Amino acid sequence: MNTGSDEPGEVAVAADEAEVDGVKGDSEQGLGSRAPEFIKARRVLHLSWQVGVFVIGLAIVVAGIIMLPLPGPGWVVIFGGMAVWATEFVWAQLVLRWTKRKVTEAAQRALDPKVRRRNIILTSIGLVIVGVLVGIYLWKFGIVMPWKIENQ
Repeated sequence: MNTGSDEPGEVAVAADEAEVDGVKGDSEQGLGSRAPEFIKARRVLHLSWQVGVFVIGLAIVVAGIIMLPLPGPGWVVIFGGMAVWATEFVWAQLVLRWTKRKVTEAAQRALDPKVRRRNIILTSIGLVIVGVLVGIYLWKFGIVMPWKIENQ
């Protein structure tokens, strides 16, 4: 952090460095392990740390996969497991960066006025078609309950 002056009342301005207060920005953060330095300094400890992170991330991803057909936030949990892996593995960091980029692009496309207008029109047409089909069914067969109430 560079304030430019030691005078009180001055506004702090960040320098043109990638690091601010010892923390790099999310997009500028380098690839690789984010394990503490004392763990990275010892090979066996670092390897066991990586195995632990992999097992925890795998458990979270498997839980997310199980939640896909069952009730629960499956995709959110899967990406949470990927985020755990990304703390230690470069391949997971690259996958997460690619996923974030694609999600951002999809969100921008969805907010495009032409796309929104098209989606609203298609939804309206679909609802009209469903309404007509329900109306035809009710006209032809009427409302028939699956149980016989009048016999009781």
